[in-house]
Amino acid sequence: MPVSHFFREPAAFTTVEKTALQHCRGRVLDAGAGTGLHSLVLQQQGLDVTAIDISAQAVQIMGRRGVKDVHCADLFSYRAGPFDTLLMMGHGIGAVETVAGLDRFLAHVHGLLAPGGQVLLDSLDVRATSEPGNLAYQEANRQAGRYIGEIRIQLGYQGEQGPLCGWLHVDPETLTEHAEKAGWQCEVLVQEETGNYLARLTK
Repeated sequence: MPVSHFFREPAAFTTVEKTALQHCRGRVLDAGAGTGLHSLVLQQQGLDVTAIDISAQAVQIMGRRGVKDVHCADLFSYRAGPFDTLLMMGHGIGAVETVAGLDRFLAHVHGLLAPGGQVLLDSLDVRATSEPGNLAYQEANRQAGRYIGEIRIQLGYQGEQGPLCGWLHVDPETLTEHAEKAGWQCEVLVQEETGNYLARLTK
């Protein structure tokens, strides 16, 4: 993935991104905001936006780019709010790592949102593939008793390697099932043939 992906202009945003930004309202928390490309658009629209990221370098970049309210924080330890919209783009929900982590997330974010608040998130339905390597990975997960979208990733750049970590790609049906158990209503706003989709959770 080219670094330029994280510095795109709004005209280059995907349908998922554009739809998510159109549905943001009220006070917005952009979690895992990265370079702030979505926060900047929401600011320009006149919304009250708070951006958080666990990367201190990302926070510095957002500050330089003009994001007004930015903090280095983990979503699970962040205590500000309440917010009307929690925005998590770039498959950011993957950071919960597992289905059990998803349940923890769904319980935690109730406390971040105002009555009538919403979560806008995108993810990937890994079943939308015919690639043999991906299918083999899914089958290995099944054999090990794991959900097929629980993966392990390691990011690298110009010879530098990050730590091995878990990542969750959750399909819409599994998200809906777990969301409803946690007291959320789940609506899929965009569904693409690639498996990418946008969901809205409402209290």
